[in-house]
Amino acid sequence: MAKTLYDGGCVDGDIALCEAAGSVQSFMKLVQLGVPFPANRYGEYVGYKTDHDPRSRATSAGPLTSKYMTEALERQVAQKNIKIYDGYYCAELLVKDGAIVGALALNTSAAGKIEPVLFRTRSVVLATGGPAGIYADSVYPESQTGSSGLAIAAGAEMCNLQEWQYGLASTKFRWNVSGTYQQVLPRYISVDKDGNEREFLLERYKDPYEAGYMVFLKGYQWPFDSAKRQGSSEIDMLVYEEAIVKGNRVFMDFTKDPAGICSETLKNLPEEAYAYLSKSGALIDTPIARLKKMNPKAIELYRSHGIDLEREPLEIGVCAQHSNGGAAVDLHWQSSVEGLYVAGEAAGTFGVYRPGGAALNSTQVGSMRAAEEIAFGKHPERELPDDGFYFAAAEKLEEELRSARGKTSNIAEKRRHMQRMMSRVAAFLRDVPAMEKYLSELYGEWADFYKKTSFSDSFEAVELLKNRDILLTQIAVLESMIESAKTAGSRGSCLVYDEKGGIAEEDKSWRGRILRVGMREGKIEKRFVGCRPIPGNDDWFENVWGEFNERREK
Repeated sequence: MAKTLYDGGCVDGDIALCEAAGSVQSFMKLVQLGVPFPANRYGEYVGYKTDHDPRSRATSAGPLTSKYMTEALERQVAQKNIKIYDGYYCAELLVKDGAIVGALALNTSAAGKIEPVLFRTRSVVLATGGPAGIYADSVYPESQTGSSGLAIAAGAEMCNLQEWQYGLASTKFRWNVSGTYQQVLPRYISVDKDGNEREFLLERYKDPYEAGYMVFLKGYQWPFDSAKRQGSSEIDMLVYEEAIVKGNRVFMDFTKDPAGICSETLKNLPEEAYAYLSKSGALIDTPIARLKKMNPKAIELYRSHGIDLEREPLEIGVCAQHSNGGAAVDLHWQSSVEGLYVAGEAAGTFGVYRPGGAALNSTQVGSMRAAEEIAFGKHPERELPDDGFYFAAAEKLEEELRSARGKTSNIAEKRRHMQRMMSRVAAFLRDVPAMEKYLSELYGEWADFYKKTSFSDSFEAVELLKNRDILLTQIAVLESMIESAKTAGSRGSCLVYDEKGGIAEEDKSWRGRILRVGMREGKIEKRFVGCRPIPGNDDWFENVWGEFNERREK
């Protein structure tokens, strides 16, 4: 498992080994907390094959797996009577001499006023997910924006920020349409401004079973992959051309079989696809009937959000779904800022090719490793600053917010612009001159952020700070994308255009080097570092036993 993670490119070997070694403990913890992962009659937890993984390591409790996980973990926190400070937005991580000394937050329930709240601490675990707010075309819930800018502003080195996953997703209700949504072979239709409908895949694939097989493969190969642009990822390209280039609306229709396909002729599919449908008992007419047979919860999920797949087509687009970059961390998930630990998608541990499901495993392993290091690690006793340091930070934030307060607000307008620009020039299709032009605009906005942004009511203060986080994160991400485009070319989930308008092929030698970036005096500094190898195993039991006990007896 560690080798699979490492071989994806731009992954440190010790991180990969930790994620592999901690996977069983983390998975079984979730089982014990009540997450309903399926087991067979012998009690074995069964798996299936997913994208970028040669083995069947993935498992699922249905489309709401991550929701079940977070609910189970929150119940455990509540049972331990751990206080949760709900209704606070972290505005800044407080750092002194390269180490965490606290956090500054706003109390969002303080009606009608801006109320800073200071937390003194020597350790912070940043587990806020990926930078969800930087794109318009996105699978992330609209309520989620991420907080990667907190780490960047605190001086933490970031890595792999250019690496993302993009893929097909529904747009009315944000959800990636992978797995059985594709394997039941829905129709792909395009509708122009006059309401004319056509099955556009058949214009590229003359044989309906070739088109059906490419759609089927999208279930396993959901993320756009530059290496598969002449295979299943061509579907993403065709959807993009219809939706963005031609300005049509694109849908997956489950109510009818694609032209030329029916239950009696499914045997004409390649063996892999036919065997899958046959073993699933789904050699029946219509995609919706096949979906109801194999994954009825997938239908219920959309119905709960006002979309009836049995009656209406599902509008889709190519959207950002997962960030493979974030804060650079060590094998205890500590960043370059002492005391700042970063876990989950906010950490930059995933590299170029992330096996499906590896992120959920990483959230559990990374946070566990961070907690153990905070509890049992050998830390020098750092003296926290006096009150004046903290009060000065709060006063500075209040002053900045006061300077941005006005009669009208431009927060929503500026956010829409930033998100749309990012989706246009820096998503799965990347053009270096266009990215450089937009980056220049962002640096101008950053230099005078509080003068160019205004809010009219105290409730919007948090939204203003979210815009600031999005802006800073976009700068760091664009700097990384431009550097990677010029050196490594097209790789992972992005295609880079060369100077002649063609595709810049990947230089695979760069998979062994990780791009790190950090904010220094208002500018992003960049450097490449070699990937740390997977550690060898020469442990002697008695030595490990002694070290293990020493850590826990300190």
